[in-house]
Amino acid sequence: MSVIVSNLTKIYGSQKAVNNISFEAKKGEILGFLGPNGAGKTTTMKMITCFIPQSEGKISVCGYDVEENPMEVRRRIGYLPEHNPLYLDMYVKEYLLFVAGLHKVKNKMAAVTEMIERTGLTREQHKLVGSLSKGYRQRVGLAQAMLHDPDVLILDEPTSGLDPNQLIEIRKLIRELGQEKTVIFSSHIMQEVQALCDRVIIVNQGNMVANDTIAMLQSNVSKEKQVTVTFMNKVNEKQLKACAPIETVKHLGDNNYLITTLSAEDIRPAIFHFAVKQENVLLEMHQKVSTIEDVFQEVTNYSEA
Repeated sequence: MSVIVSNLTKIYGSQKAVNNISFEAKKGEILGFLGPNGAGKTTTMKMITCFIPQSEGKISVCGYDVEENPMEVRRRIGYLPEHNPLYLDMYVKEYLLFVAGLHKVKNKMAAVTEMIERTGLTREQHKLVGSLSKGYRQRVGLAQAMLHDPDVLILDEPTSGLDPNQLIEIRKLIRELGQEKTVIFSSHIMQEVQALCDRVIIVNQGNMVANDTIAMLQSNVSKEKQVTVTFMNKVNEKQLKACAPIETVKHLGDNNYLITTLSAEDIRPAIFHFAVKQENVLLEMHQKVSTIEDVFQEVTNYSEA
């Protein structure tokens, strides 16, 4: 495993920012690290990257313990913090050459040229970092994180500030990197998580409340399934309810109905045959599919005011 976290805890005074969490992330995996603000995501990332020490527990990166061999850990990690720290008075290419020097990258110019191309910074490479938009500053941050070809990438809100076109490009880049490296990234953009992640960890108030593939989390989020149906003509609700293992039928107005079931059976064929039998026309039928956002809200106990 590239990253192994065991019984990790971080205490600030009387507050446990991270409470006894354990997980593993392997090479070739993109791991989404999610949670509400203040849940402990950034604190965990800072401990993995040796920015702050843990209070309890163990962290191993590529076989090196973060306490015993912090410099070896740093060599193998590329880190993009949530608040991207850059030297604003340096030019993009100059800054990346400086970072390459810090990492003692062989053939600095070739490495920087390749990274500028991969992150779409070719037109901006001779501009001051301070003159760039937030989206391009994020690209510079991604470039510096990947410049020394690390085994593990820790990306805290990597797509923050990107426009839709930039999102597509950076998403593609992260997906490519995830095939050969271990990528752990946090995001509040659930579409990004859905599109990129092999597995998701969700933390809430310092505790790990979910750790599984997106498909498994979605299947477990709720046993109740909902189907919305629109008929050409109004139907008898009692007869509709009797056509399948249906819990409730709610009339939504006009000829629209919300049907709920707890059955594992797909009730849509039965609804179709009901319409045929009633000589009614079925205009629309949609089964609601749980999203990663539904999972997030359920496991973090979200409720609308």
